[in-house]
Amino acid sequence: MSSKAFILPLILLSSALLSVPFLVPGTGYLSLIAFVPLLFAEKAAGESGMRGFCWWHYLCFLLWNVATTFWVSNATLGGGVFACMANAFQMSLVFGLFRWSKRFLKGSLPYFFLLFAWIAWERWYLTWAQISWPWLVLGNSFARTTGWIQWYEFTGTLGGSLWVWACNLSVYGVLMSFRSGRWKELNPKARAAALAGAALLFLAPPSVSLFLKPEPADGEMDVFIAQPDIDVYNKFGGMTQEDQNRALLELFDKAPKEGPILLIAPETFTGDIVMNGIMASPTVQSFSEFLSGRPSSGMLFGASTWEYIPGRSRPSQTARQLNNGNWVESHNTALLMSEGTDIQTYHKNKLVVGVEMIPYPSFFRPIDDKLGGVMGRCIGDGKAACLDFMGTKIGCAICYESIYGEFCADYVRAGAKVLSIITNDAWWGDTPGYRQHLSYASLRAIETRRWIARCGNTGISAIIDPSGRIVAKTSWWERATLQGKVGLSDEETFFVRHGDFVGRICLLMFLLMLCATIVRRLAGNR
Repeated sequence: MSSKAFILPLILLSSALLSVPFLVPGTGYLSLIAFVPLLFAEKAAGESGMRGFCWWHYLCFLLWNVATTFWVSNATLGGGVFACMANAFQMSLVFGLFRWSKRFLKGSLPYFFLLFAWIAWERWYLTWAQISWPWLVLGNSFARTTGWIQWYEFTGTLGGSLWVWACNLSVYGVLMSFRSGRWKELNPKARAAALAGAALLFLAPPSVSLFLKPEPADGEMDVFIAQPDIDVYNKFGGMTQEDQNRALLELFDKAPKEGPILLIAPETFTGDIVMNGIMASPTVQSFSEFLSGRPSSGMLFGASTWEYIPGRSRPSQTARQLNNGNWVESHNTALLMSEGTDIQTYHKNKLVVGVEMIPYPSFFRPIDDKLGGVMGRCIGDGKAACLDFMGTKIGCAICYESIYGEFCADYVRAGAKVLSIITNDAWWGDTPGYRQHLSYASLRAIETRRWIARCGNTGISAIIDPSGRIVAKTSWWERATLQGKVGLSDEETFFVRHGDFVGRICLLMFLLMLCATIVRRLAGNR
């Protein structure tokens, strides 16, 4: 049998095991063994002297990306193809570094190098990269197996990534010892210790989760979520903003009028708000009139907003120049209105590359200018900030921001007693995309131990408790409302207080091992 005939099934098996947890609820455990076939394929390729194995591990990661995130192409074909290919390339680059390190590090050290390198890359993706697509962070594979990961309140999602790699490497190590015959050389105590250690890696985290419960809520807040079910591909032309406002207010009119209640509408609901004169917006005026009859209600909604800036010099890299010589900046904004108070605003910071923002604008903006300005140029507030409803601080993550655990923890550090997510998931159609996006909200609930009120334009809107359990939700592509209570909390989890310490430690260890590998490489050339 040729090397290719042996390696191909292993590549396909790894890609399948990596993909299923992101597609099928309750299958996160498969990720704990998903890399084992790939590691055996790599070993076989090395022993046979096979060249070009880089294409094989790239194929594995590409299939994983395509199987789980193909739906991006429904919104933008070019963006979807680029996301899958570029993300797979970065994964393959990390794996290639591991294969390179095996030339200079002996024994199990290259496998530790791989573990640290992978999580360091995920840390970079989640924190510093402007071209960021962390959808397939390994810890996300448990987003629909939340009963196993209540300890994310300590480690965050990258703790899950560490668990995935630790389990995979332990299984691979035991199987390799069988294959090489070293297992027979071990005494009974050593064998028992090896098996017990591997079993402990698999069983301890889920077992610990059984004993971890969120603190009781300090209070409650009533929420009323409206899912207007407006086709995003039709809302900018086939339905006037006035008609959309009327449809939304018809839903909100079903909410109780007595007692404080927060009415929540989806992301980018309107596009007629200029930040220089918010009250001139027809949407704001109609919402203000509606709230005048509800003095105890507040309304949280999303908008594509604009800000006009006079002057000759460019105010920012993302500003567009108007014909009159002035400038305009765009935002993806959350607004909170209530009777008798000023309108509060928060501009989205974690922006979708290409669609909403230009990465590395000093380099790409001039190119985009020559192309006619085809890329989005939204600009954010620079940090997470809370909105205030009757003395209760609310962290409002706008769509893509809910993917970033440490960023969402910033809302809690800023005083948020409850989290909300406003989004518009209809761009992708009826695909795994909107279901994955919903499930990631459960991770944010566990990490911060906050209730979450999630509002989607076409679904899925939901109320999620601090254990990551979805206690109520709407259906997909359905005009609906959702009423309930969310708990309020002042408690801060270990993850909120200390941030992503797993990512920081792994990044440090990767840099140290990389330096050691380079030193050995240089020493070998002398």
